[in-house]
Amino acid sequence: MSSESDSQSPARPTEAVSLSVNGEDLSATVEPRLKLSDFLREECGQRGVRVGCEHGVCGACTVLVDGEAVKSCLRYAVQVDGSDVTTVEGLTEEGDLHPIQEAFHQEHALQCGFCTSGFVLATKELLDREPDPDRETIERGLADNICRCTGYQNIYDAVDRAATDLADASNEDRTDGATEPGADGGGDD
Repeated sequence: MSSESDSQSPARPTEAVSLSVNGEDLSATVEPRLKLSDFLREECGQRGVRVGCEHGVCGACTVLVDGEAVKSCLRYAVQVDGSDVTTVEGLTEEGDLHPIQEAFHQEHALQCGFCTSGFVLATKELLDREPDPDRETIERGLADNICRCTGYQNIYDAVDRAATDLADASNEDRTDGATEPGADGGGDD
């Protein structure tokens, strides 16, 4: 004895969101309860966003929202409306690894790789904020991320290497445009 209205469930509420994901402007209509991690993986194809504990403990789902490292499993997609979101895929340029990714590779700072994208993005935020961190600052900066198989020594070494590599690249960029004293022909004759 069910009526036709009983078999139809009411439409779920939706909201429009507009954001930038890895530099690409996107607009979508989503349920307000859709987690940012699920939106990035399923709607945007950003598979580097890992879903681990879904409680904000492991850090595998870390992404940058307007430059700040956040746990995407604890945010809803609607909460980042108007924001700039960066996933690990957004760090590469023309297929080249970002210096942080390269440092993780060179220092063997991964084993299974599940936690790596979260560590890389947490490192990006840390080095943007503190370009020359000491070991204690690195440990504190990565404390919200858990690695269950590699251990932390190689990860901390990778952050050290990335900081050095980024500083060296920055120094090279500054000296590329500089000229030698007297090279403009205006020296003491």
